[in-house]
Amino acid sequence: MEVKIGIPSVPRELLVETASSPEEVESALTAAVAAEAGVFVLSSVRGGKVLVPADKIAYVELGGTESRRVGFNAG
Repeated sequence: MEVKIGIPSVPRELLVETASSPEEVESALTAAVAAEAGVFVLSSVRGGKVLVPADKIAYVELGGTESRRVGFNAG
Protein backbone atom coordinates (compact mmCIF):
# COMPACT_ATOMS: atom_id res chain seq x y z
CA MET A 1 0.00 0.00 0.00
CA GLU A 2 1.19 3.51 -0.79
CA VAL A 3 1.29 6.07 2.05
CA LYS A 4 1.86 9.78 1.38
CA ILE A 5 2.95 11.95 4.31
CA GLY A 6 2.77 15.72 4.05
CA ILE A 7 5.20 17.79 6.12
CA PRO A 8 4.51 21.56 6.36
CA SER A 9 8.01 22.91 5.67
CA VAL A 10 8.83 20.38 2.92
CA PRO A 11 7.59 21.14 -0.62
CA ARG A 12 7.23 17.47 -1.63
CA GLU A 13 5.33 14.77 0.18
CA LEU A 14 7.08 11.71 1.57
CA LEU A 15 6.03 8.54 -0.25
CA VAL A 16 6.34 5.15 1.49
CA GLU A 17 5.40 1.77 0.04
CA THR A 18 4.39 -0.49 2.94
CA ALA A 19 2.93 -3.96 3.41
CA SER A 20 0.90 -2.75 6.41
CA SER A 21 -2.88 -2.61 6.20
CA PRO A 22 -4.72 0.72 6.28
CA GLU A 23 -5.93 -0.13 9.79
CA GLU A 24 -2.35 -0.73 11.01
CA VAL A 25 -1.15 2.57 9.53
CA GLU A 26 -4.07 4.45 11.06
CA SER A 27 -3.46 2.83 14.44
CA ALA A 28 0.26 3.72 14.36
CA LEU A 29 -0.55 7.32 13.40
CA THR A 30 -3.18 7.66 16.14
CA ALA A 31 -0.76 6.32 18.76
CA ALA A 32 2.03 8.64 17.59
CA VAL A 33 -0.20 11.72 17.67
CA ALA A 34 -1.56 10.81 21.12
CA ALA A 35 1.93 10.43 22.63
CA GLU A 36 3.58 13.57 24.00
CA ALA A 37 6.72 13.26 21.84
CA GLY A 38 5.32 10.68 19.44
CA VAL A 39 7.07 9.33 16.40
CA PHE A 40 5.14 7.86 13.46
CA VAL A 41 6.97 4.72 12.30
CA LEU A 42 6.30 2.86 9.05
CA SER A 43 8.10 -0.19 7.71
CA SER A 44 8.76 -0.04 3.98
CA VAL A 45 8.51 -3.00 1.62
CA ARG A 46 12.24 -2.60 0.93
CA GLY A 47 13.07 -3.57 4.51
CA GLY A 48 13.72 -0.10 5.91
CA LYS A 49 11.80 2.07 8.36
CA VAL A 50 10.59 5.63 8.04
CA LEU A 51 10.31 7.69 11.23
CA VAL A 52 8.54 11.06 11.28
CA PRO A 53 7.92 13.19 14.39
CA ALA A 54 4.13 13.22 14.83
CA ASP A 55 4.02 16.98 15.48
CA LYS A 56 5.57 17.60 12.03
CA ILE A 57 2.87 15.74 10.07
CA ALA A 58 0.40 17.89 8.13
CA TYR A 59 -1.53 14.98 6.57
CA VAL A 60 -1.35 11.28 5.74
CA GLU A 61 -2.94 9.89 2.59
CA LEU A 62 -3.50 6.16 2.30
CA GLY A 63 -3.43 4.83 -1.25
CA GLY A 64 -4.56 1.57 -2.74
CA THR A 65 -2.59 -1.58 -3.38
CA GLU A 66 -2.90 -1.24 -7.17
CA SER A 67 0.47 -1.45 -8.88
CA ARG A 68 1.64 1.36 -11.11
CA ARG A 69 1.05 0.96 -14.81
CA VAL A 70 3.87 1.43 -17.27
CA GLY A 71 3.47 1.85 -21.00
CA PHE A 72 0.93 3.23 -23.39
CA ASN A 73 -2.73 2.41 -23.74
CA ALA A 74 -3.79 1.97 -27.37
CA GLY A 75 -7.46 1.81 -26.70
